[in-house]
Amino acid sequence: MACSDTSPAPQGRLARQPLPAQFLLLVLLSVVMVALLELLRLPAALLLGPMVAAIILASAEVRVRVPRLPFQLAQAVIGCMIARVITPATLAEVAADWPIFLAGVLSVVAASALLGWLLARAQVLPGTTAVWGSSPGAAAAMVFMAEAHGADVRLVAFMQYVRVVLVAVAASAVARIWVGAGGGAPAPVWFPETDWAGLAMTLALAWGCVGLSMALRFRSGPFLLPLVLGVALEGAGLIRIELPLWLLALSYAMVGWSIGLRFTRSILRHAMRALPRLVASILLLMAICGAFAAALVAFAGVDPLTAYLATSPGGADSVAIIAASSDVDVSFVMAMQTSRFLVVLVTGPALARLIARLVRRRLAGGTP
Repeated sequence: MACSDTSPAPQGRLARQPLPAQFLLLVLLSVVMVALLELLRLPAALLLGPMVAAIILASAEVRVRVPRLPFQLAQAVIGCMIARVITPATLAEVAADWPIFLAGVLSVVAASALLGWLLARAQVLPGTTAVWGSSPGAAAAMVFMAEAHGADVRLVAFMQYVRVVLVAVAASAVARIWVGAGGGAPAPVWFPETDWAGLAMTLALAWGCVGLSMALRFRSGPFLLPLVLGVALEGAGLIRIELPLWLLALSYAMVGWSIGLRFTRSILRHAMRALPRLVASILLLMAICGAFAAALVAFAGVDPLTAYLATSPGGADSVAIIAASSDVDVSFVMAMQTSRFLVVLVTGPALARLIARLVRRRLAGGTP
């Protein structure tokens, strides 16, 4: 990882250390944080650990930074990872029961948009930042999309990952109460047997999409192009997406460092002041989603735990782990989570702009 020195002159002792020493400290602290989060069985530890480590060092005004190209390649790898989840079987499940999925997806998206509008109106977060932070899609994807559309990626990431933790804890608790499910992930295999041809094709797809995005000046391209092309190519049997855990861990670390190192003391203070209201809005969204789950049980005959996991607002990867270890309809759960993610991906930019415009008009004294 290359480092750049573009920050103002540092003041603290840590910030005066050579860049290689700062980077080494960042790596070591990230390993410690990941291990701690894994012990606590918190979700997304491979991303949250490096991000928390980077935030700690950023508050000490360190100068180490993640260059643009490694960050874009990490986005591309994560885009490939999501493409691997969106299988033809998942899409077929959505097509077979489209009225149920349409109602469930639109209900959750509408509720999250309303909460985003309320947060922006109360000036807890700026308009587009509030909308992206409230969006119930895959957390990493929402962070990438938010950055590409001009939102404050630090606050979006803060809100998204607070929600990931709360949703995962609640889903694990419900699963354990309902059927006694463990809700834990199997022990990670860092260096599994690898399909090297598949890995080469996956990396070629990631590199090619990053290069095409740079040529087209498509800011969302490093994430969106591998996602779309990966779904199409793997669905057609032209490639096999292969992503060993060590590659995903490196990509998550790049993303976590890139976000965390942008935090300043002032933005941290603002995030901490906003935390009670952000947590309240997340809990409200979870309660609304619980009501939608009850509607699925009453009107569509879906079993309660399947309905609850399917409508949980975000944290799709951790929900998938809990679903796989529980006696639920896993295909239904993942189809609902995937279809909602795709809807947010398509509608998110326009919705963020609309709500930001309405909030600006109201704050300016106009008619929304």
